[in-house]
Amino acid sequence: MRILWIKTELLHPVDKGGRIRTYQMLRALARRHQITYLCLDDGSGAADATELAHQYAQEVVVVPFRPPAKGSLFFSWGLLLNLFSPLPYAIARYRSPTLRDRIRQLAAGADLVVCDFLTPSLNVPDGLPAPIVLFQHNVEATIWKRYVAVPQNPLRRAYFRLQWRRMRRHEAAECRRFAHVVAVSTVDADVLRSEYAVSSVGFVPTGVDIEYFSPRAQRRRNGRELVFVGSMDWMPNDDGIRWFAAEVFSRVRERLADVRLVVVGRSPAARLRELAARDPAIEVTGTVDDVRPYLERAALSIVPLRIGGGTRLKIYEAMATGVPVVSTSIGAEGLPLRHGEHLLIADSPEEQAGAICALLDEPTRAARLAANALRYVKEHCSWDAVAEHFIAQCPHRASMQQPSYERETA
Repeated sequence: MRILWIKTELLHPVDKGGRIRTYQMLRALARRHQITYLCLDDGSGAADATELAHQYAQEVVVVPFRPPAKGSLFFSWGLLLNLFSPLPYAIARYRSPTLRDRIRQLAAGADLVVCDFLTPSLNVPDGLPAPIVLFQHNVEATIWKRYVAVPQNPLRRAYFRLQWRRMRRHEAAECRRFAHVVAVSTVDADVLRSEYAVSSVGFVPTGVDIEYFSPRAQRRRNGRELVFVGSMDWMPNDDGIRWFAAEVFSRVRERLADVRLVVVGRSPAARLRELAARDPAIEVTGTVDDVRPYLERAALSIVPLRIGGGTRLKIYEAMATGVPVVSTSIGAEGLPLRHGEHLLIADSPEEQAGAICALLDEPTRAARLAANALRYVKEHCSWDAVAEHFIAQCPHRASMQQPSYERETA
């Protein structure tokens, strides 16, 4: 099958959840299908990102794109102008007439068009000759709704509420516009059906590279070290780890004075670095070439998210490395895992601290939890199986006549 895959970025470095999921799926799909990878390039990718894209695509087409840098005057001006737009800013900033033209050209030779994430969808024209599938790594409006619920100053909450309402309206219209929508969990798929009235929706499970994350025997664990792994420029990760440091970590240290916290991930905010500078028990690494050494030496992996959507690959990566996991309900949302068997789920600061201390104090229990989790991902979470599940549910040019889809007014 000839697949046109559309995204707003080059995938390298493969250093965040959305990129990891797309990269692994495309690698598996490219073994059986002809992939054309079409994307925007804002210059932030690796120097050899276009060349490396040939690992998972026989053809790579890049559209230069220069959105305003976050924190710049033009970025702030765009936020202000967006107050008068029907679109959420997270979507409007990716408008590209050039990408739209390239989609129309390349779709002529495709059997299937995949719009990866909601962000490039505003550039996908109606009436393409091949069916269009929207691959939803998150229900985006759910994330914005959870932003609104987090304690914060009133002005910030008002802005998030505006963005949530716009995102919900836009996302619902786009999901109904395409031939099929693929979510990443049954939870998200149910939301798309019930709240957006999407008639053709499925899901793919989360996968993990078992061989890559397989624990190496020579590594020794630090029995008092907690690790958090995630892109720190994603707001749910930043919010979650700052909440953990302020509300949970102090409670853990009251019981276990020698415990340490290591935060691993790109682009940590200045306030998080300042926190680590003041507290020797907290280490913030920034970008690392390989997260495995940090997972392998940790006693526990924590996922203290209060905001988010989709599913967290970081949980399966920790499980595949043999690290016990303590997560909030939102952190583990959408994953078919059982509390007390594969991981511990705790939401309040007291519950989180209690779960962490229990596993640090009972290494036998922690090891049993880790062994159950490792067995689960080995049996159920290969990327080849995920990719086959994805492609099996997608319509393609030979299997159906593409109806005429009209964009709904946002």
